[in-house]
Amino acid sequence: MKKQPVFKIGNRVIQDSSETYVIAELSANHNHDFEHTIRLIEEAKKCGADAVKVQTYTADTLTFPSSSEIFRIGGGTLWDGTTLYDLYKKAYMPWEWQPKLKEIAAKIGIDFFSAAFDATAVDFLEKMGVAVHKIASPEITDLPLVKKMALTGKPLIISTGMATFEEVEQAAKTFRQLSKADLALLKCNSSYPAPSEDMNLLSIPDMMKSFDCVIGLSDHTLTTIVPTIAVALGARIVEKHFTISREMETPDSKFSLEPHEFKEMVDDIHLTKKILGKISYGPTQEEQKTLKFRRSLFVVETMKKGETFSAKNLRSLRPANGLSPGLYEEILGKTATQDIEQGTPLSLEMIQK
Repeated sequence: MKKQPVFKIGNRVIQDSSETYVIAELSANHNHDFEHTIRLIEEAKKCGADAVKVQTYTADTLTFPSSSEIFRIGGGTLWDGTTLYDLYKKAYMPWEWQPKLKEIAAKIGIDFFSAAFDATAVDFLEKMGVAVHKIASPEITDLPLVKKMALTGKPLIISTGMATFEEVEQAAKTFRQLSKADLALLKCNSSYPAPSEDMNLLSIPDMMKSFDCVIGLSDHTLTTIVPTIAVALGARIVEKHFTISREMETPDSKFSLEPHEFKEMVDDIHLTKKILGKISYGPTQEEQKTLKFRRSLFVVETMKKGETFSAKNLRSLRPANGLSPGLYEEILGKTATQDIEQGTPLSLEMIQK
C-alpha cells in the first residue's frame, strides 16, 4: 500500500487522514493598524483557524516606483488606475510588527507564518524562527526564491495560481532537488475575487496523483462552498482571506471573509471531513436500529407438520424477525417439521432438511 504524503507544521501533522488545516490569510487587511491586526489574529482563532498568514515584502522589494503606464494596474481589477508601487506601499505589513505578532499568536495557540517575496524576506523570517515558508502564486516561477527557501530546510507551501502544469512541476522539482523537507501545493485561481466556476477543483485529485504531496486550496472566491468541495476532493490545507469587515477599505477586503462567514466555512470543512468518513460496508451503529425494518420470511397461513411451503403460505414481509428473503426460492417445495401458526417468522428448525 502506497504511503500517504505528509506535511508537518510544527507539531501538526497534515495528511489524508487528518483534519484539514485552515489558514486565515491576513494580507493587507491589517490596514496599517497594529492593534487591529492583533484583533484579526484573535478573531481568526475564535473562528477555528489553525494558522494566520501574513506577507513579507515592501514596495521596493516588489516593484519600481514609476508612474509609467507599464507600472500602472488595469484590465478590470479592483486596483485599476493605481501604480504597483502605490498599491504595495498601501498593502505591505511593517516588518517590525511580525516578530511581535508571532509571539502573540503563539500565546493564544495559533500558528503564524508568512509568504516571503524575496531573499531578504526569507532571511528575516528565518531570524523570526517561522516553522514553514510560503511561495505566493505570482512567485512560483521565481526559482531562485524557491531554492532560497529550500536551503532553509523548512517545509514549503506553494500556491499555484496562473501556473501551468510544467511551471508547478519545475517549482516542485527545484525544491525537492535541494530539500528533503515536506512540500504542499495549493490549487488556486489568482483572480480577485475569483469566480467560483473558474476554480476547476477536479485538478486537486490530479495534483495529488501527479506530485505525490499534500494538496490544498488557496481560495479567493467569496463562497464557503468552494473550500468544502475541495476538501471532499482531497484538499487538506485551506487558505482563505480574512477580515473583520468588508466595509473596511483595504486592498484585499472585497475578497475576504468576515468572521461569521469564516467560522461557517471552518465548521463546514470539518463536517465535510466527518461525512467523508472511511471506506465502510455493513450497518453503522445507528443503522443497527433500522435493521428490523428489513423484510424476512413469514408463514402467512397456519401450516401442519409435513405440509409443503408454497407461495400461498410463505411470504417476504417486514419486520426482519425471520429468515432472509434471499432463501425464499430455496425453501419453496420443502416441508414443515412442525405445526406453524399464521404470522410466525420462519426459522431453520421449522424446515425439513
